[in-house]
Amino acid sequence: MAKLGVNIDHVATVRQARFGIEPDPVHAAVLAELGGADGITVHLREDRRHISDRDLKILRETVKSKLNLEMAATKEMVQIALNIKPDCCTLVPEKREELTTEGGLDLKENKAFLEKCITTLRDANFKVSLFIDPNLDFIKMAHLLGVGAIEINTAAFSEAKTVKEEDAELAKIIDAVRLASKLNMEILAGHGLNYRNILKIRNIREIVEYNIGHSIVSRAVLVGIERAVREMKELLK
Repeated sequence: MAKLGVNIDHVATVRQARFGIEPDPVHAAVLAELGGADGITVHLREDRRHISDRDLKILRETVKSKLNLEMAATKEMVQIALNIKPDCCTLVPEKREELTTEGGLDLKENKAFLEKCITTLRDANFKVSLFIDPNLDFIKMAHLLGVGAIEINTAAFSEAKTVKEEDAELAKIIDAVRLASKLNMEILAGHGLNYRNILKIRNIREIVEYNIGHSIVSRAVLVGIERAVREMKELLK
């Protein structure tokens, strides 16, 4: 059975709606782990729109499973990673105006700087992953950059309007996964996955972990985060 990483960014988003102290994403992480989460993912953004430096520091001290830090490939974020020491660093694109991450990393445009960031993190013994679209050229480039893992961006699959579109996007993911597997890379997937569409993608055996946030947090508003995580775990069986 594939593992489940729970992204708790949107718990912090609710907190920031009032610039208060609740709900606390640290509490959410504890409850997610009690519900069976195999890892906790947070994205520390440049503008700190949801997760804060304080959150990240306390999460490092309290997360018992795996702490995955999504981060832009910047000097500031690399230094924060070196200080906090998450279990995994996932490099993601970041735009100030976007509501959530839009698309995977453009490995062609940012190759030189990405290579520098990856080298720094790997030299510090961090596991490094790249968030990329299911593009065969990008899979090959990620392999050449020397990362041991990739996270396939499932946004296009998740946002498909028809069954035909969904199946076409799923086929792209399967092709990308097969190539990455041949290159001996660990494969994760995420972005937009929910309690419905996970049923179509969960049987790709090469995917070892699914990172899911918004859907679980949305469900948690109604049933609590432990149950929301437990229900998603059941669907991954």
